[in-house]
Amino acid sequence: MSRPSGQTTTLPDDLTSQLAETLDDWRINGKVGRLWARDASLWTGTDEGKWLGWLSITEDQLARIGHLTAIAEEVKGAGFQHALLLGMGGSSLCPEVLKMTFGEIHGYPELHILDSTDPAQIRAVERKVDLARTVFIVSSKSGTTLESNIFTQYFFQRAKEVIGAEKVGDRFIAITDPGSKLQQVAERDGFRHIFFGIPSIGGRYSALSNFGMVPAAVMGLDVRRFLDRADEMVHRCASGVPPEDNPGVVLGAILGVLARNGRDKVTLIPSPGIWDLGAWLEQMLAESTGKEGTGLIPVDREQAGPPEVYGADRVFVYVRLESAPDSQQDAAVAALEKAGHPVVRIAVADPYDLGREFFRWEMATAVAGSILGINPFNQPDVETSKVATRKLTAEYEQTGSLPPEAPVLTEAGITLFADEKNAAALATATGRDRSLVGTLRAHLHRLTTADYFALLAYVEMNAAHEERLQAVRHAVRDTRGVATSLGFGPRLLHSTGQAYKGGPNTGVFVQITCDDAADLPVPGQQYTFGVVKAAQARGDFQVLAERNRRVLRVHLGADVLAGVRTLDTAIRQALA
Repeated sequence: MSRPSGQTTTLPDDLTSQLAETLDDWRINGKVGRLWARDASLWTGTDEGKWLGWLSITEDQLARIGHLTAIAEEVKGAGFQHALLLGMGGSSLCPEVLKMTFGEIHGYPELHILDSTDPAQIRAVERKVDLARTVFIVSSKSGTTLESNIFTQYFFQRAKEVIGAEKVGDRFIAITDPGSKLQQVAERDGFRHIFFGIPSIGGRYSALSNFGMVPAAVMGLDVRRFLDRADEMVHRCASGVPPEDNPGVVLGAILGVLARNGRDKVTLIPSPGIWDLGAWLEQMLAESTGKEGTGLIPVDREQAGPPEVYGADRVFVYVRLESAPDSQQDAAVAALEKAGHPVVRIAVADPYDLGREFFRWEMATAVAGSILGINPFNQPDVETSKVATRKLTAEYEQTGSLPPEAPVLTEAGITLFADEKNAAALATATGRDRSLVGTLRAHLHRLTTADYFALLAYVEMNAAHEERLQAVRHAVRDTRGVATSLGFGPRLLHSTGQAYKGGPNTGVFVQITCDDAADLPVPGQQYTFGVVKAAQARGDFQVLAERNRRVLRVHLGADVLAGVRTLDTAIRQALA
């Protein structure tokens, strides 16, 4: 194949011919031009044409770059030491990637992200910032996102306690769509600035809009340089570029064709210097395509293993940072290619090329959605989980408690919960061995060829918890030979959660919840952050069960790390 913009592909012969046929179809039927013309019939013929504002966002941003350079100089001159972004999903993942990639930039506020209702995580984030020298960025496209709203209530109150009611509004910046509830709150409370999103750009496609670029400017990134790089990719993906030379179209066609052939586990291997790009890609792929029983299942932060641990449901994407490559990754990817696994290589010259990658993958996802016959711009099952959560929090507001639950097992400080159907299946499979290890063994034995295993952890996202849970997922992969995923709640609800509920029914899930050692109040509400997190986990579990997913909930005590260690040991025994 040709090498469109640093992108090469190694595929088996039968898939190479199918890819060529698909690209011929896109050329003969003018589909790239139709995409740029916002032709909804390229997908399902519903409202897709209303969600393609991202196609022209780099041109729009570069034409009005002044608002970004101005806010950068303003916060620098004001002497802010920290910037704390309060948001979820499409409002937080791009800024997180930029923070994890570029770090703290001298002379500018250090950017921090809060995207969890876990009380311990909120406290951990608060300890990292000096409230008296922090500018808060409240980011929500709709302006009604539950988490963003209660984060704002909490930190507005905390900042007011530190700097006074007269000054607190001046420490807040809002990013939202015009006319939203957040705009009204920002105007009422005297926020320092309100930056607007574009209504025709959905949350996960908003990286190059103000949702990504305002935080980038605040942290000191050279946004003009970043957007210029992105604009180069826009031109390489333009309507007049033949499909076979169009990097976004080729990548999307590969992902779509391979998914139709059962290779729907998109295994991401980014270089260490840009490792967090995978978090953004998870949402882009899963939330865009995982619906109507089909879709792409992204696999992020799974350590590269020998070729024999992988099944025929994988496609690997190696995003290689040319300025800082990793020799072990190079060797692992070469071994995968030699073993006949499909591999896409993408060369990234330096971290500023992430702007190019954001657009490449947005285009690729739109193309893959067309090939899969779905609408890549909606997220119906995310909304379903939100409805379930709202019902539970409303009940708490009225009664002071969440509905009671009946466990299926309590042992060694761990309590297991399952819906009626999953409980019955596990009871049959365990027989007389109604132990923790026996139940976990029965649940893991539900994994079959082309399935995947996912840990959904509603606990603090910290290094100690992640290290243990990563060990668990890799033990499952290496023993059962399946793709694995680790996500932390509630952020996963705004990312992979859509594919887990709406995509192919090939997942086996272990949801992890915990007691909170110390809760936090939400100002103005009866419920607490811990109650919200519990309601989100229960709502997630409820919808997974309603979708006939194979799911088991593991509830830990207040000593989360001890509970995770116990779970790790039990799963390893169950795999033996």
